[in-house]
Amino acid sequence: MKIICVGRNYVDHIKELNNQRPDSPVIFLKPETSIINKKHPFFIPNFSKDVQYEVEILVKINRLGKAISTEFSHKYYNHIGLGIDFTARDIQNILKNKGLPWEKSKAFDGSALIGNWINKSEIPDLNNINFNLEKNGNIVQVGNTSKMLWNIDELISEISKYFTLKIGDIIFTGTPVGVGRVDENDILVGRINEKECFSIKIK
Repeated sequence: MKIICVGRNYVDHIKELNNQRPDSPVIFLKPETSIINKKHPFFIPNFSKDVQYEVEILVKINRLGKAISTEFSHKYYNHIGLGIDFTARDIQNILKNKGLPWEKSKAFDGSALIGNWINKSEIPDLNNINFNLEKNGNIVQVGNTSKMLWNIDELISEISKYFTLKIGDIIFTGTPVGVGRVDENDILVGRINEKECFSIKIK
């Protein structure tokens, strides 16, 4: 199983980090060891002084596929979820400035939170999913999949040009504006269409 992540898929988030708008999806990977056990908190790693949350819509792949046409992408997933791509922003900025890969800042142990899954049949319009992240009772990120530069089906098609998709693979589809720092004892709660998908404490 692999975790495939998409960066810079929401215009307002691109602007908040002063990044350039890409011509095609920015793709990077996380290993299985990045997944947080649902019963565990998120532990801030000692190598970073600025770990940030990035809430994202997730897609779970349900069949083997390669070079998938966008018109057939919908056949390759049944479940939608919500998660967090925890990012060591200070480390990422150093790597970006040197033109180096991001893995140290985004693929470290425990950097991927995967919430509960929702059958896509329960979602009226996959291109109009409302989601948000709450930090200590205050909403800090609000997103809607209509704001994606590349929608879910387009992402599956694009990713499958380069990587064979296998059953159980998970795609993180990008984060909206509002990313921010986590601190010890913070509580993060994520929701899709007002349905709670996860709650996690920061240690």
